[in-house]
Amino acid sequence: MEYIKTDIEGVYIIEPRVFNDQRGYFFEAWKQAEFEEHIGKVNFIQDNESKSSRGVLRGLHYQKGDLCQAKLVRVIKGCVLDVAVDIRRNSPTFGKYVAVELSDENKRQFFIPRGFAHGFLVLSDEAIFTYKVDNVYAPQAEAGIRWNDPDVGIKWPIDPAEVLTSEKDLKQPLLKDAWLF
Repeated sequence: MEYIKTDIEGVYIIEPRVFNDQRGYFFEAWKQAEFEEHIGKVNFIQDNESKSSRGVLRGLHYQKGDLCQAKLVRVIKGCVLDVAVDIRRNSPTFGKYVAVELSDENKRQFFIPRGFAHGFLVLSDEAIFTYKVDNVYAPQAEAGIRWNDPDVGIKWPIDPAEVLTSEKDLKQPLLKDAWLF
């Protein structure tokens, strides 16, 4: 696997080495020792999966305090634009984001450390999205920022009128009013 550093410290794009032949393909999706050599020790304790249709935007989510989560995400079917926003108030990249296209074709993974808001937009007709987390889901620690916060300025590749999101995500605060690390 190739571990690609992004413009924000701690956020990585991971490209697997894919072996294709007449039967299909094979690749190693997770290799703990290699991950720890390039990124560091992360104790993933749970895998999650979601299925969404075109235009669905999930995010930008995170958990607060000691219940925050690091995530390793990938797409099994379809294509998404995946985004990590730095919400560490003392970070030199506070308020900046990294966006990467994840798909069943490129088989990329995206590592988002603790201290980031995370979300994705489905670009294909349907997407199956999976992720590892290093902490349990804790509803009392849920937090988020608005997906279209102008101060963050994410360039979503879809008309905002076509975005399908939850009522909760529509009501998330702007970054300037959100709980921060």
